[in-house]
Amino acid sequence: MADSHGKGGTIRIIAGHWKRYRLRVPDVPGLRPTPDRVRETLFNWLGDRICGMRCLDLFAGSGALGFEAASRGAAEIVFVEWHKDAVKDLEAGAHALINRDARPRPGMLSKIIPGGTPKITILHSDALRYLMKSSAGPFDMVFLDPPFDSDLLETACRLLDNGRWLGETTGIYLEMRRFSPQPALPAGWAVTHSAMAGEIRYALAHGVMIA
Repeated sequence: MADSHGKGGTIRIIAGHWKRYRLRVPDVPGLRPTPDRVRETLFNWLGDRICGMRCLDLFAGSGALGFEAASRGAAEIVFVEWHKDAVKDLEAGAHALINRDARPRPGMLSKIIPGGTPKITILHSDALRYLMKSSAGPFDMVFLDPPFDSDLLETACRLLDNGRWLGETTGIYLEMRRFSPQPALPAGWAVTHSAMAGEIRYALAHGVMIA
């Protein structure tokens, strides 16, 4: 979630159990949270499938994607972020969200997630080095939103494919600059949804079983 400059401020969770909760965006050079409009479209693509998913948020930054997934019913989120200030804010955000749940979540979600609370893990690590380690997968959903104008997106896709991080029906979210070339995807994967917003181009890829 990075661009050429840091802005700080806050972003809001759009929907779900933590709807309207605001997350702090640290004043970190290059941090670029995924905009509301883009997140809304992505999670419309995913629909109810997000419920119960195990998600990996690489280059997590503000955690906008991972926390949105958790709010909408994901069972587990693993955040991977390198900048120490961003990690501190991820930890603070997770602590605030989990501890504001004084009671289990109601309805279907409490049946999917024991106690109604998702498992959240925050790792202070370089995303590519993390992917080079023994796989903690497979994950059901992977969010990839690295700094623009770098080869990190394609490298991360290759490492995900080589390291058993992906299941047969895993979704991969890709975010890049509007006119940048699309990275090579793992064999047998295809983009099922794509859109543009401002300077951003974003896409959702899936394995052929649910394409």
